[in-house]
Amino acid sequence: MTVTELTENPESRFGAVLMAAARLPGVHIDRAAYLRTALSRSCSEEQIRIAIDETPAAAGIPDDVLEKAAKAAVGYETAKVSTLSAAAGIPGFIALPATVPADLAQYFGHMLRVAQKLAYLYSWPDLFSGDGKDIDDATRGVLTLFFGVMVGTHSANVAVGKVATMMAEQVAKKLPQKALTHGVVYPVVKKVATHLGAEMTKQTFAKSVSKAIPLVGAALSGGLTFATFRPMAKRLRTHLAGLELAKPRPVVAEGEGFFVVGTGQSPDAVRGTPLTGE
Repeated sequence: MTVTELTENPESRFGAVLMAAARLPGVHIDRAAYLRTALSRSCSEEQIRIAIDETPAAAGIPDDVLEKAAKAAVGYETAKVSTLSAAAGIPGFIALPATVPADLAQYFGHMLRVAQKLAYLYSWPDLFSGDGKDIDDATRGVLTLFFGVMVGTHSANVAVGKVATMMAEQVAKKLPQKALTHGVVYPVVKKVATHLGAEMTKQTFAKSVSKAIPLVGAALSGGLTFATFRPMAKRLRTHLAGLELAKPRPVVAEGEGFFVVGTGQSPDAVRGTPLTGE
């Protein structure tokens, strides 16, 4: 994919790279498995169960626990993507036609990985379906907005906040399909995708320059990736953590169940269903 091709239709080019990155091996994060691993050292089994069945917010998991897990996710994905980017820069100029598109795809793949991890910690629903390679229009829309938040697009911040508010008000376990595909948020999704497509073109050019000299290109490419990826991931973490959707509901243990403070009821009872013992 050349720079000329990328600039023809920024929105379409971004969508194509997003879909290609989503199909890469290892990009799909199993929500239940990830939450269990991320929370196992700091939370009880009951809290983890509620976090998986409902959300970490419903489980009353404290902000500091979520922040620690989120920072670990950002650190891990930053180190991994930077290492891979450095490796792609070793061959130098002669391999540019092959290494730059591959590096861009894996960069987007790790953006998808960290976006999923942060979303699940901060009480968003499962973003992938089936085998993890299928992205419906609503998921594509929300991922586009997440990427927009990462690059500092104000309209994406506002749109993500609107989607989160809709979900919090409806206690929804799925993304609001209508709003993201042809409703109030959809125009923003299209605008952000166009912006990201243009930014992708600039990034491709920068990576091409950084890889032009063998070995030296490896250090430059890895350094450039580290310098861009980490701040973007931190930006998304900060934004998602500040949304009402992520706010933990105070829960205390009483008897064999968990009870929401101030109600004397379990989370299941508050939702209108009886608590079943473990």
